[in-house]
Amino acid sequence: MNILLIHQYFLELDDGGGSRFNEMTKQWSTEGHRVMVIAGMMHANAMEKRSEYKGKYFVKKNHEAVQVIRCHVSESYNKNFLGRLWGYLSFMFSSLYAGLFKTKGKFDVVLVTSPPLFVGVSAYLISRLKRIPMIFEVRDLWPESAIDAGVLNNKYLIRLSFWFEKFIYKKAQLINVLTPAFRKRLIQVKKAPSEKIIFIPNAADFVISDKLLNNGFDIDAFRKSQSLENKTVITYVGAHGVANHLIQVLETAELIKDTLPQVLFLLIGDGMQKEMLVQKAASRNLKNIRFLDPVPKNEVFKYILASDFGASILKKGDTFKTIYSNKTFDYMACKKPIFLLIDGVSRELIEAAKCGMYVEPENPQEWASKIELMLKKSSDELIQMGENGYRHAKKYFDRSRLAKKYVQQIEEKVLGV
Repeated sequence: MNILLIHQYFLELDDGGGSRFNEMTKQWSTEGHRVMVIAGMMHANAMEKRSEYKGKYFVKKNHEAVQVIRCHVSESYNKNFLGRLWGYLSFMFSSLYAGLFKTKGKFDVVLVTSPPLFVGVSAYLISRLKRIPMIFEVRDLWPESAIDAGVLNNKYLIRLSFWFEKFIYKKAQLINVLTPAFRKRLIQVKKAPSEKIIFIPNAADFVISDKLLNNGFDIDAFRKSQSLENKTVITYVGAHGVANHLIQVLETAELIKDTLPQVLFLLIGDGMQKEMLVQKAASRNLKNIRFLDPVPKNEVFKYILASDFGASILKKGDTFKTIYSNKTFDYMACKKPIFLLIDGVSRELIEAAKCGMYVEPENPQEWASKIELMLKKSSDELIQMGENGYRHAKKYFDRSRLAKKYVQQIEEKVLGV
């Protein structure tokens, strides 16, 4: 099968962040499928383009066995709301041009993953003009998530976004959702045809974690190299944006800095609010928080393995109750107990797996008390929580198994193979 994937945030080889399609396309290629990716030149949390893309609109390169066309995205992307909007629109135009004039050969399907919703414009026009079916993936309920995060508040843009979302669901031949809650909402609220909807969720990348776990990765030596000795490390990996509301980490750190001085919060990543968070942590003299820049996926797993706990965090909002956090699966793959500051289906996930502790979002007092409670557990109990998460993810959320299922669903439901 020949697949054209449109994914604004497809990672570079040395990028940190969600690698869902990096891993899937790699597997698809090894299984004999041809994959070409139309991707953006800006990382989701970056403030500017890499130097290799400065002054360029299109760059073709190979991502191992996958062909990638990097397309222009405005560098105003992470400046403010208008900059973010223009970042979305600039990729919409550049990806459309790339799909029509920079790709070669015949494709069986065009697969587009959202957010942002604007990539649906590119995919729809490419599918019509190239006469190939469109598959639309819902990684996040957009525009609801943007509204809940406070990023989208213009009533005209909101109205337009809901209209276009409905249009895309109608035109797509297949819709993939990442959580059961998405499926329920699309059918009951958005009236999308149930027969169009499949469920291929986010997943754990066991290839990386198992390699480190089984090949003698020296956790003690790594902790020493990072000055983490004698610390109880709670690691958050991911975006430092509006939706993540990481100010609650600072508020919790302030509450426990004297009562639990051994606890260190390690925040790895970048985003629109990182500079503000760093400044606030410094102004409050919080020595129990450490910020690190994004690191490649292979490296970030070392930090997770060297931690005592993982943390998955979002601001409070009904829309966020419908999502699975990417990094929750990475913590599970690394056998780490989890503090989950996300209600809804993510909470149901860790409670079913018995691999962590739910904390009400934006409630630093509760998190402080639950950290204290978790630290009173025996080492055997904590090890068991980590093992529980690993086994649950291995059974239900193994990336390699789900990548095969994705292709099978496309072939059966779209191509009739």
